[in-house]
Amino acid sequence: MLVSMNWINDYVDLNGENIEELIHRFTLSTAEVEDIYFKGKDVSGVIVAQIVSVENHPNSKKLHLLKVDTGSEVLDIVCGAPNVAVGQKVALATAGAHVPAGDISVATVAGYTSYGMCCAADELGLSDDHTGLMEIDVDCPLGTDIKKVYPIDDIVFEVDNKSLTNRPDLWGHYGIAREFAALTGKELKPLDLGEIIYDGDKLIPVTVSREDLVYRYSCLEMSGISKNVSPLSMRIRLYYCGMRGINLLADLTNYIMLELGQPTHAFDARKISEIKIGTPDGQFGFKTLDDTERTITPDTLMIYNGDIPVAIAGIMGGLDSEIIGDTDSVVLESANFDGISVRKTSSRLGLRTDASMRYEKILDPELTILAVKRFVRLLTAIDPGAKITSKLNDVYVKHYPELTISFDKKYVDRYTGIDISNEQIVRTLSLLGFGVDFDGNGFSVRVPSWRATKDVTIKADIIEEITRIYGYDNFEIKTTDSLLKPVRASAERTETNAIKDILVQRFSMHEVHSYIWQDGKKYKKLGIDVEDNVRILNIATPENGTLRRSMLPTMLTFVSENKGYGTDYSIFEIARIIDGTKDNGECNERPSLSFASYSKTKDEKTVFLGVVNTIRTLFREIKHVEPSFENVAPKYNWQHPKNTVAVKADGKTVGVLCTLHPSNLAKLDKAAAVVVCEIFIDDFNTVGVSNIHYSEPSKFPGIDIDFSLVMGDGKSFADGEKAWAGYVGNGISSVSVIDVFALADGQRSVTVRLSFSSDDRTLSMEEVQPKVDKIISALAENGITIRA
Repeated sequence: MLVSMNWINDYVDLNGENIEELIHRFTLSTAEVEDIYFKGKDVSGVIVAQIVSVENHPNSKKLHLLKVDTGSEVLDIVCGAPNVAVGQKVALATAGAHVPAGDISVATVAGYTSYGMCCAADELGLSDDHTGLMEIDVDCPLGTDIKKVYPIDDIVFEVDNKSLTNRPDLWGHYGIAREFAALTGKELKPLDLGEIIYDGDKLIPVTVSREDLVYRYSCLEMSGISKNVSPLSMRIRLYYCGMRGINLLADLTNYIMLELGQPTHAFDARKISEIKIGTPDGQFGFKTLDDTERTITPDTLMIYNGDIPVAIAGIMGGLDSEIIGDTDSVVLESANFDGISVRKTSSRLGLRTDASMRYEKILDPELTILAVKRFVRLLTAIDPGAKITSKLNDVYVKHYPELTISFDKKYVDRYTGIDISNEQIVRTLSLLGFGVDFDGNGFSVRVPSWRATKDVTIKADIIEEITRIYGYDNFEIKTTDSLLKPVRASAERTETNAIKDILVQRFSMHEVHSYIWQDGKKYKKLGIDVEDNVRILNIATPENGTLRRSMLPTMLTFVSENKGYGTDYSIFEIARIIDGTKDNGECNERPSLSFASYSKTKDEKTVFLGVVNTIRTLFREIKHVEPSFENVAPKYNWQHPKNTVAVKADGKTVGVLCTLHPSNLAKLDKAAAVVVCEIFIDDFNTVGVSNIHYSEPSKFPGIDIDFSLVMGDGKSFADGEKAWAGYVGNGISSVSVIDVFALADGQRSVTVRLSFSSDDRTLSMEEVQPKVDKIISALAENGITIRA
């Protein structure tokens, strides 16, 4: 939000104040200021002048030869503006002047000498309009510095909108002026309001059918409007605050919104006879002021003229009821709508406007009449022929309760830790608009309506008001003297941290962070379907509206986006997935670990075995157990039909790893190997931690026996392990895989080394052979043969 200090100065006398320092104090006390802009600093030497003659350039269809009276001399000016006319007062940049585009000097243009430049508004940084010369619309002597005529010099600062979320009163200049009044201790000037005087019987009927969504609706009619263009000073102020001039009535509604924070809307009175506010029975199309067809659903709050829709409540008016060039009467709407309803509709339509942003913050319903009176005052001041031609219709549906908060001085001292005087407490709260009664013992504070919608509700909120104006930087810095007790981390948190440490320190993985929804566009590029799951309502991007049930596709999108930054890397994330809903309707959130390995230098088998080793390391280091791996049918069509493996421990499945289907790998990177894995943290946590048994290495030589195991389709290393499992620690001191290679007919040969040893003697082959024979028999029973 852009804030004009000239506008603030209308309501608080800041003469003698250091404005930049004051804006810094505003950041410390109220809301974050992102930037400060010094408007008009790049404009000098521009004066008011009058065109006294106009001739067409003999060799150009666009250029004109002007004589311009500066009040002290008549200058020859070459000008290309289409709207030049004799008698017109313009802004003239004379030789030696400076404008945003640079310095002005005497120049020869198309063979004629020009002693300056007649300026358009955009050439002075006052508008983005370059359709013609800026016409001076006030009476002043020729030769007057343009800065004495219009408020060109200004300091504008930009406030971070996020810091205003809980302060709906700060979405207008008057509310911010109140903050500056409190910071400086100066009086806040009252608004200049018009009187609503009308002696007739005409009343615009208003019917509210959704009282849960409409808190207040005020309207009246004004006619006799003859002017169509707002004063240049108003247009400059609007432009400095981020809005362009449109026409008088539209500019007035925008001006009041920026001043009070209360959106208003002006309907062409010829198209309004009876106002109804409600939601439609069915879906229909509606063209808004931006000439866009919108789909209106039954949960959209609409404004109707009778049965004809004319506006989306709180967001934007309809094209058919807009103000046009010959509009001479308006019906002014000043309303207060349910902020949640406006936000949902705005998100659903993908249409966020300055009005909707303010309604979302839960505005004060008392502002509606204030805005009407301000509109009346401004319009009649600009166009004296304008008059009120109906009664004010004010349908006040929801009144916020009046809120009074009581506390004593001890409460303030206890919360702040400093001694703020009673007088300063009363003065600070009074300057902020609170009603304060102090009986010598305690304070009774009445919360103003503009702070009572959601902002100030408890005593602690009052303390915040006192201390922020007092100045947090004025607090004495003290070291606290309190007992700090360490918080014991849960077993789940400890294991999660251990997983991260192993993946980063041992395997050099990079941690990533993702959103919880499925990104439909990214999935589509990889040929991955969006899995049906819980959906987010009213999301502006429907392709991201489904929550993920698995982390694996998320990892693949990261791999795809980062494949150009390295030839070999691994990434991981511990995040949440949504496994449908619980019986109570809440999302069934599950923590999940997922990691992916990408390589353009290694084959797929090497990368796959590397991921297997990572999984084994996690289980060994954290659980002190060996996981097992079992081929399973792929759950998703993007998984490889053969290389999809379940990860098991304690007899239950705790995760899955896989390579990609060739068609999906081709979409990601056909020249790379990609393997992804997902471990369900809640299942991993249930795996018991085995005790670690330590044994002294044998002093005596051992015997190594190598087996070349032939494994057919469907057989895994885990099947072979069963044959010698009973001898591990009981004769076999270690087991290691020496080699793996493929045989014909889909079989594999795995060479395993079994190391036999004894703690008290050197073993002989006669002692080892019976165990070897039993192992060979057990392998055969499991369908695994020994290759000669």
